[in-house]
Amino acid sequence: MKRFLADINKYREYAVYSAKSGLKAEVADSHLSWMWWILDPLLFMLVYSFVAIIVFGKGEKYFAAFVFIGLTSWRFFSATIKQSVRLVSRNSSTVSRIYMPKYILIIIQMLINCFKMLISFSLVAGTMVIYRVPLSFRMLYAIPCILVLLVVTFGFSSIVLHFGVYVDDLTNIIDVFLRLVFYLTGIFYSIEARVGGALGAGYATLLLRGNPAALVIDSMRKCLLYDMTPDLPALGLWLLAGCILSAFGVRMIYKNENSYVKIM
Repeated sequence: MKRFLADINKYREYAVYSAKSGLKAEVADSHLSWMWWILDPLLFMLVYSFVAIIVFGKGEKYFAAFVFIGLTSWRFFSATIKQSVRLVSRNSSTVSRIYMPKYILIIIQMLINCFKMLISFSLVAGTMVIYRVPLSFRMLYAIPCILVLLVVTFGFSSIVLHFGVYVDDLTNIIDVFLRLVFYLTGIFYSIEARVGGALGAGYATLLLRGNPAALVIDSMRKCLLYDMTPDLPALGLWLLAGCILSAFGVRMIYKNENSYVKIM
């Protein structure tokens, strides 16, 4: 832990600088520049709203904000994990010349995706104002929800970063797996209402507590939109699980990172 915290402090300026450079590079050749970070989630929200309300004739209260919260949280979670698989090979020119703990690459990617998530949550705030969602002290529960999302995402990402160096097909495996999990996460529907109503409350609870992304999304919707207290014990367990995954992943990286350059 001491080495991890010392390395975080040592490379924090480099991580912030690299994240800023990555954000600038993403929009360097785009006429709309940073506007794409607003248009992208906005267009996805419109598509999901059309499918849910027009095609299936179903929707949740404050539906635009409901979908935005789901999309924003999921895109951060899934994008960071998928990008982590090939982070070492994509940055081979850097890691082969200078030493830095390879999980710093994950932190850089998380900073980039956090910035995009912040922009998307500004859209959430805008839709909440339009819907006139009442303010409540329970909205503060969004802070531990985001903390759980960050820790769990880092934990999974550190593990796939390590194995991604050795397993060429891991990118495809992770992509298929996350595509499956996407439909079980309740991005544009309520797991408690739809799954619980169709199969029973037990199945809904299992889907929520067994899937950290679904749990975080459901918890954020409850505290931000519906003035409800989220499932704090389940969030606490996933925070602990995320810390364990992170410790395991960081330990593997420290132990094996000298061999990464030889395999690339």
